Formats: sequence, structure tokens, C-alpha cells
Amino acid sequence: MGPNYVFNATVCLTGVVILLIHSANLLLKKDRRKDENVLLLFLLFTVFHFALYFIYTMIKSSYTSNSFIIAFYTAFYIMNNFEALLFYLYLISYTDVQPKLGNIFNQLNATFFVLFILSDILNVFFHFYFTAVEGAYQRMPTMIIAQGYQFFTLASSFILVLSNDHLVFREKFPFFLYCILPTLSIVAQIFMPGYAIAYTTLLASIEILFLFLNVEKNIKISDDERQIKDARIRIMTSQIQPHFIYNTLSAISTLIDINPSEAQKALDEFTSYLRMNFSTLTETKLVPFDDELKHIKTYVNLEKLRFRNRLEVEYDIKEHNFSLPPLSIQPLVENAIKHGILKKIEGGKVILKSYQEEDANVVEVIDDGVGFDPESAELKTNKHIGLKNVASRISTMIHGEMNIYSKPNEGTRIVVKFYR
Repeated sequence: MGPNYVFNATVCLTGVVILLIHSANLLLKKDRRKDENVLLLFLLFTVFHFALYFIYTMIKSSYTSNSFIIAFYTAFYIMNNFEALLFYLYLISYTDVQPKLGNIFNQLNATFFVLFILSDILNVFFHFYFTAVEGAYQRMPTMIIAQGYQFFTLASSFILVLSNDHLVFREKFPFFLYCILPTLSIVAQIFMPGYAIAYTTLLASIEILFLFLNVEKNIKISDDERQIKDARIRIMTSQIQPHFIYNTLSAISTLIDINPSEAQKALDEFTSYLRMNFSTLTETKLVPFDDELKHIKTYVNLEKLRFRNRLEVEYDIKEHNFSLPPLSIQPLVENAIKHGILKKIEGGKVILKSYQEEDANVVEVIDDGVGFDPESAELKTNKHIGLKNVASRISTMIHGEMNIYSKPNEGTRIVVKFYR
């Protein structure tokens, strides 16, 4: 065996051992995230890929028929494309790619993947990438085209990572390395035939991905969980203020002599309102929109009990079938009432809308109140009931975003999109 055989066998065996250890670590982990499931599939496929190449390295001197050489290298070319696809799927599952941009790249990726797999198969018959002559692998001048899908996937992944504002540099860096190193190795492989340069850089890139991203993701999740918990507490305490409780109970007390049945109904609604707020402190799951809507209506009924004709609320609900973080819309309605229309002597109107767009379920909260300047307002103060905290929960608990449109004396419109 020559030095290239020893080098290739060592790289493959090392890769199999290291990647099996990482795979076992993920397999034994409870409650794996979606991105970890994709990473596990990626690692296991790479183990199979390395193991197959190791077997080929050991037996290639004994099996020298042209058909055998062509069959093995066809399998390798196809596996290289699957390797690139699995990396792309891992990147998509790890990052929060904007849906429209992600959809464009997803469609292009799927198209190129199918085309290049078909071209690898056709090469068996037409030999435009490689062939075998007297039991020896022989590249064709167009061989570099066979790497086209990998080049496209790595280039598109580089663009998606570069344009992603949610990733910190410690996350972008290993993705960049994975996109750059294998690309360079594909070119280097042309000038160093016989040595598994691509496998070496692939192993190094995966190792950096695993160590950097797995640790960073767990740190981010811990921070997000702490921030979500803090946000829940701040939102709840801002909503259940002593003056709100006092005023609501005073209004119910007044009703007892005038309309006992109405007083009993108001008391039941107030109890339901408090129960929902307290339960949210420990709630980590999404809730149906209808549950959030019910809570909003309970809150509105309590406020109308006090403000009567000064408060008008209109519901334009065209979409029910989606989930969202608990208490993600109700605080927006409360903000519209307390800091929007009730700042006007004559009061005003709040409109709650829900509808579907092509890639998202949308909720809008619109009021004709006093409005404010979103650029200069300090959104994390109690004056706006922690709108910044609500936006953070929408972003961290579900793939969504919140946009505020408001002008002084012209009212406010808040648009929340929950991407599918």
C-alpha cells in the first residue's frame, strides 16, 4: 500500500470513530431539538460515507474491473450530493431563515439536487464525468461539473448565513468554514488525485460545526428560556396591577345591588382572567388562537364594565386554525385600550383582525387612540406594557415577528406574523 492508501484509511477510520461518538451523544440525549435530529441524520450518513470509502480503499487493489470502479465512484458522487443536501437541511433547521428567501433557495436546491443525481446516474452510461480504463479510475475534463450541486449548496448556504441577523458571529463562523473548506478541497482534489483531501476537510468542518454550534445553541436556549420567564413575569405583573384589581372589584361591587346576575357573570370573567395570567407563568407550550381570543374577550368585557361607551372593540376574525405563545396578543389589546383610546376623553375603538397570508397567519391590533412615535418611545417600560418583551417571546417561542406602525394623534397599528 502506498502513502495515499494509509492516509485515506486513517482519515476514514478517524472520521468514523469521532462521528460515532457524536452520534451516540445525540442519540442518548432526551428531548432532542429539531435541528439536533437533522444533525444526527447528517452525522450517521457521514459515518456510512466514511466507512464505505474505507472499505473501498482496502479492497480497490483486488477488484479492478471497470464496472466495479464505475459503480463505486458513482455511489461516492451521489453520496457527496446527499452530504451537501443534509448539511443544507441542518442549516435551515438551525437558523431562522426568512420564509420568502428560504423558499426560493429550497426550490432551487431541490431542483439542482434532482438534476445532479440524474446526471450521476447517466454518467454510468455516457461517462461525461469519469470512466474506468483497464481497472483504473479516469477523470474527464468535465469532472468539475459533477461537483456543481455541492458548489451551489455551499454558496447558497453561505449567502443565507451571511444575511441572517439572528446568528451571532460564533455561529456564523463554523458555517462559513464548512462552506469554504470543502469548496477549496474540491478544487485541491483535482491537483492531488489519490488523496482524500475532501474527506479530511469534511471531517474538520463537521467537528467545528458540532463543537461550536451545539454549545452555542444550548447557551442561547438557556438565555432564551430565562428571558421568556422574565418576560412572562413582567407582562403578568404589568397586567395584574393593584389599581386594575381594585377598579374591577369596585365595578363588580356596584353591580351587585343593581344587577346581581351581571355581577356574577363579571366575577366569573375576572376569575378566569386571573387564572389565565397566573397559569402563563409556567406555560412553555403554544396555545390555540381561540384560547387567546377567549382571554382577550374576557379582558375586554371587564374593561367595558368600567368604561362603557368610551370603549368599542370590533372583532374581524377570518383565521382561527393556528397556535401562538400564550398572552402574546392580549397585552397588545390591553396596550391599545389603556395607552391608546382611553387617553382620549371621548374614548375610541379597537379592531382585532386575524387572517391568512401565503406564508403566515397574521394578527392585527388597530386603535384610533392618541398614538406615539415608535422610534423615540421606550417600548420596554410599563407605559407600553412591555411591547419589546412581547416581540421577544413571539420571536423566541415561535417563528414570528411584530411590527408597530403609529403616529401621535393618529392611532396605532400592530401587525404580528406567525410564519408557517
